[in-house]
Amino acid sequence: MGGQQADSAAVRAGHIRSFVRRQGRVSNAQQRYREAMMDSIGVPYAATRVDLDLLFGRAAPKILEIGFGMGETSAAIAAAHPENDYLGIEVHTPGVGSLCKLVAELGLSNQRIIQHDAVEVLREMIAPATLAGVHVFFPDPWPKKRHHKRRLLQPPLVGLLASRLQPDGYLHCATDWQDYAQQMLAVLSSEALLENAATDFAPRPSHRPQTRFEQRGLRLGHGVWDLLFRRRRDSLEAEDHRQDQLP
Repeated sequence: MGGQQADSAAVRAGHIRSFVRRQGRVSNAQQRYREAMMDSIGVPYAATRVDLDLLFGRAAPKILEIGFGMGETSAAIAAAHPENDYLGIEVHTPGVGSLCKLVAELGLSNQRIIQHDAVEVLREMIAPATLAGVHVFFPDPWPKKRHHKRRLLQPPLVGLLASRLQPDGYLHCATDWQDYAQQMLAVLSSEALLENAATDFAPRPSHRPQTRFEQRGLRLGHGVWDLLFRRRRDSLEAEDHRQDQLP
């Protein structure tokens, strides 16, 4: 799935991409739906804040998803929760085309798509304390140890994500790689703006449907780990102080 993170040199100054721009095969249907739908549900990248209520044409909770893959889970969640608005970020064209097709087939009015680097979108387009939730489902695990630095959920990005959440807004992550789950738990637990909504890992929240791939893995005995953190209700003052300390 799409996604990015930064090294210790701060997200604002630059970042290591956690994805590889491998285009993959784009089917005729994916290309056709992407061309037909992105003018209406696509959001061009721009280095300026976006008014999310204006973008969706209403005031409603806004949920951001980083790396939606082929979009099946994204479309299912948006269809099941018409009271929320969903903004998905993905870099790969086949996935963008696939979600466009699902949006058209399901007649969804609460889904928008940005095809761009997620860190740049978060940093430049999403204002602080505006999101009701963030979904990061099954990001690339980069299983080889020498590639762990490219994993999406590193401290600088988690801090950026936390700053974009409203107080009590949630960050929901899921992975089927146990060592990545442990790393996620450690990184999320170390972020001062966040608190764990569970003791450690959380039961799968009802808003995340199981994919066919996940169901097959569970039948084979493979694990899936969900993490559900929330922005502390008293964290706005702490974030203002942290921003004042930045060089």
